[in-house]
Amino acid sequence: MKILLTGSTGFVGSRVGTMAHERDWNVCAVVRRPAQESNTVCIANIGPETDWSGSLEGIDCIVHCAAVVHQMCDKNSLVDYRTVNTLGTLNLARQAAEAGVKRFVFLSSIKVNGEHTVPGSPFGPEVLTPPTDAYGLSKYDAEIALKKLADESGLEVVIIRPPLVYGPGVKANFLSMLNWTKKQFPLPLGAIHNQRSLVYVDNLADLILECCVNPCASNKVFMVSDDHDVSTTELLCCVAKHMGKKSFLIPIPAVFLQAFCTFIGKKDIGRRLCSSLHVDISETKNVLNWQPPYSFEQGICNTVLAYLSSHSN
Repeated sequence: MKILLTGSTGFVGSRVGTMAHERDWNVCAVVRRPAQESNTVCIANIGPETDWSGSLEGIDCIVHCAAVVHQMCDKNSLVDYRTVNTLGTLNLARQAAEAGVKRFVFLSSIKVNGEHTVPGSPFGPEVLTPPTDAYGLSKYDAEIALKKLADESGLEVVIIRPPLVYGPGVKANFLSMLNWTKKQFPLPLGAIHNQRSLVYVDNLADLILECCVNPCASNKVFMVSDDHDVSTTELLCCVAKHMGKKSFLIPIPAVFLQAFCTFIGKKDIGRRLCSSLHVDISETKNVLNWQPPYSFEQGICNTVLAYLSSHSN
């Protein structure tokens, strides 16, 4: 099995590459700067004009993890997101179809579905209304274009929508949470009874590789998670347990916490902390006969151990 892997040095892509090598797959890693390693191809920028012709020969499947995310540009700049996430993706897929590549696995985002769920209505493959978030919309537009290309060309397209991904080396808000827990900061998060779906990076990478080879994955959209949903309060307690720390969580009702965040101009943060985002992966499990290989507890444990090892001082 020979795959072309974009985003190969990123948080998710690096694990996909490592796990593919462990399966003795031939991985051609896309990098932004020239590298001495064999089986790499240098593509400085991914966009609508990128020439992929020299890197697609003999490729069985493309795993497209590269994307512009919130930390890389103005979060409101739809043009910037679409240039890479939509037009760049479609350009690669078109050239792949012309080169005879069989399958294209696209790492999309749960933001295609929305920002939060209501009780009893988890997110699934169907999108009821297009997202308003610029990043989510760029991924949604890419999905629509890829499905159309699949119908026209015969290229098998597989779309995966992960929620928040965590694991060793995680950054952004999850890293902040690890720092808070290690320092035992008192947090007003002891009475949050929401329902959040997360996915351990190795569970996501395992599903990505499964979608490269499973014939039942062709032209499907798959949701992914650890299949174990937790509240914000439960997540913090679990992290503290595996860190060997006592959690100091003040039980402030979610409605008051959200009101306070809105008052200080941090409405989005309050919503992420208090709202639910529940993903239904039953179709993924049934269609692919797949289960997350790691439990939520194992994922948190591995993440905390790696964090403590790199933050020993």
